[in-house]
Amino acid sequence: MPSPRQLDREIWRLAVPAFLALVAEPLFLLADSAIVGHLGTAQLAGLGVAGAVLQTIVGLCVFLAYGTTASVARRIGAGDQRGALAQGIDGLWLAMVIGVLVTLPTILLARPLGQLVGADGQVIGPATTYLRIAALGLTPLLVMLAATGVLRGFQDTRTPMVAAIGGNLLNVVLNVALVYGAGLGIAGSAIGSVIAQSCAAGVLLTVVVRAALHEHAALRPDLPGIRAAARAGLALVVRTLTLRVAILATTYAVTRSQAGEAQSVALAAHQIAFTLWSTLAFILDAIAIAAQALTGRALGSGDRTTTRAITVRMIGWGVVVGVGLGLVLAAGSPLLGRLFTTDADVRHLLVAVLLIAAAGQPIAGVVFVLDGVLIGAGDGRYLAWGGLAVLLAYLPVLALVVALGGGLAWVWACFAGVFMGARFVVLVRRERGESWLVTGDARP
Repeated sequence: MPSPRQLDREIWRLAVPAFLALVAEPLFLLADSAIVGHLGTAQLAGLGVAGAVLQTIVGLCVFLAYGTTASVARRIGAGDQRGALAQGIDGLWLAMVIGVLVTLPTILLARPLGQLVGADGQVIGPATTYLRIAALGLTPLLVMLAATGVLRGFQDTRTPMVAAIGGNLLNVVLNVALVYGAGLGIAGSAIGSVIAQSCAAGVLLTVVVRAALHEHAALRPDLPGIRAAARAGLALVVRTLTLRVAILATTYAVTRSQAGEAQSVALAAHQIAFTLWSTLAFILDAIAIAAQALTGRALGSGDRTTTRAITVRMIGWGVVVGVGLGLVLAAGSPLLGRLFTTDADVRHLLVAVLLIAAAGQPIAGVVFVLDGVLIGAGDGRYLAWGGLAVLLAYLPVLALVVALGGGLAWVWACFAGVFMGARFVVLVRRERGESWLVTGDARP
């Protein structure tokens, strides 16, 4: 079994580059928020609504990355590189099929989708404009997920990192040029993001295809393989759906807790806070990405002892990183608002929300790590049922907060305390058992 120091080197060798690749979507939105925020509060709030819809669609398909990482890593652990790439190619075709199927409905239903999240008045116009254009980037985003999953399964997180850095730099340049230089406003932000996402997806797709050709793995669509990939991801779709429902319900609760101008202020502050929360969460999830790859490989080779050692070590790192992120967020809470908006009311409201988010970071550290471990083990069924249980505990409390007139800070206290706390209990309970430690070259 590797020593703790060896495990640390392996974890961080994968986690550091994984972070830069994993935060591609939040960084797209973070850059967009910083640029669009100076157009006005309504535009920033509209971006928040459109971002919630896009993140829900992409989030439901996260199994394209997570499930592929686990299954490919198991094959690698068993010494079957050609089989690993064949599964990866099936995942890429599935990503393209899903992307084509969801793009047109998202464009046509952009306004109703924004209203479903709770936007109205001055917010719905910018939200609709951004969403209709940004929907064209859904297929590239899904291809990025699938290709990234394949490379992570091969213990390669550096290539996705390079694609992510390049895509985000291009996104910032295009956003500034199109929003202000060309005077396109929020539409220019969406156009820039779509172009940058397409370029990053092209780079990753090229790398995976070259590897498949080298191992003589077929590139043509394999319908049984695509169907098998879809079936294998169903449990993770349910698990992710519960997370997205909770996030959408939280955004909806913010819209219902205020009206008129106060609603725009609350939504703008919520958009900034949630974008920052998502960025920090992906830092924690980078450790979980390493867990997926290392757990899948260890179980594929039949090594349960190493799997346990990896899990314990990463839980420790999750706590340490969570505490550190919480301290940084708390210290920066009075200043971060200035990066996104000139509205004094939004900045004032944001401080309290960021302090609440900071307090929840240590719990989030454990939650994200264990989520990654169980995904790497192929324990999707438990994650799906556990997600449903958490949702049933969270939604009634959230509804009560709104009914009692709780504002944005109370909604965030409910999210950080009740939702994340319930996830913590569900995941720790599973990790302490033995049922998830299933060995073999095929994901259970």
